[in-house]
Amino acid sequence: MLIGEFVHTLDKKGRVIVPARFREELGDSFIITRGLDNCLFLFHRREWSNLENKLKNLPFARSEARAFMRMFFSGASDAEIDKQGRILIPSPLREHAGLNKEVVFLGVSSRAEIWSKENWEEYSSSSNLSYEQVAEKMVDFDF
Repeated sequence: MLIGEFVHTLDKKGRVIVPARFREELGDSFIITRGLDNCLFLFHRREWSNLENKLKNLPFARSEARAFMRMFFSGASDAEIDKQGRILIPSPLREHAGLNKEVVFLGVSSRAEIWSKENWEEYSSSSNLSYEQVAEKMVDFDF
């Protein structure tokens, strides 16, 4: 399970060290793609395969399903961890997430996320996103 929050620095070539705990869970090679809320999603290949199978079953005739699949899969890329524990984040993905210098890795159970530090701080401290309010709404999901 992927958990925790870690801050790392993106180098000028677009490489960043993946937290050791995440490397253990994700493996030496995993999938990175556009995420929601202006972040990136990182998936173990097994989890990616599970997600891909679910998405394949979306109704092809629905424009929303086609649009989501286009954005999700066209942004996907293989990520290989080098000997220094780094990955190269492709330029289009760095642009999507607004990654410049400092990035935040989040463990979110079955996936990891990469945020620009600024976007994460803004998101996590936004006045309209109270932890307690979100927790109350989880009841709607039978939590």
